[in-house]
Amino acid sequence: MRTLQSLFVSFAVVLLMSSICFGSDLDLFSDQHGTLRIAGGTAHIPVMKEITKRIMTRYPDVRISVAGGGSGVGIQQVGEGMVEIGNAGRAATDDEIARFGLVPFKWAIDGVGAIVHPDNGVKALTRTQLQAVFSGTITNWQQLGGVDRTINLYTRDQASGTRKVFWSKALNKGDISMAANVVNSNGAMKTAIANDPYGIGYVSVGHMDASTAPITLDGVTPTLETVRNGSYGVARGLYSLTKGQPQGLTKAFIDYLFSGEGQQIAADKGFIPVR
Repeated sequence: MRTLQSLFVSFAVVLLMSSICFGSDLDLFSDQHGTLRIAGGTAHIPVMKEITKRIMTRYPDVRISVAGGGSGVGIQQVGEGMVEIGNAGRAATDDEIARFGLVPFKWAIDGVGAIVHPDNGVKALTRTQLQAVFSGTITNWQQLGGVDRTINLYTRDQASGTRKVFWSKALNKGDISMAANVVNSNGAMKTAIANDPYGIGYVSVGHMDASTAPITLDGVTPTLETVRNGSYGVARGLYSLTKGQPQGLTKAFIDYLFSGEGQQIAADKGFIPVR
């Protein structure tokens, strides 16, 4: 019995020493406290919330708020000092970087794809057909081999980085019909399409799940693998930006995004890590 107890004690000591020796990437926050404000791109939110939960669970003296609003909002708010980190699903322009003194950090790669309701019989389009749908030239699913129903278009607002990438790379900067319903986040888009059998919209590949069905574009379905290997070209970087070089709590958060744990969280949420 004494031998068994000794084994248990030895095992506990080994575990303790391992945790001391190897630690965790969360140790970046061991000497941090205060408040960190984050806002902007909605594709980023699942990663931001998971990281925030882990940090605040371990370090209750650190308070982090995460808000959406779109890439344009993220860039503007961090530039104007309203938040410490602004998220964007597009690269900041040279003018934005110069005007606000921004420093961008690209920590993942994401795709953007068109989606429909799972019961929709049309799940493959050519780029020309997709452009005609979003411009309002094609208005009925029957024109695409589907049922005789009006196509309900959904798009994002002008501040959205997801919209900019889809518009420039999937639609070749073609028109988006003024009749399209405007939603304000990837989550809202997914919910709208999941509840509209005749709707079509677009979301970050990282937000795709069984509640909607992806549209195969020119023979290639938007997935994590097709974005990674480059066969699906409607892709973009996910950025977190700071005003000047980050310091203190802000720097710890940026460093964690690029750590092993941070990059694994990005992968777990459906994005392609940069490291």
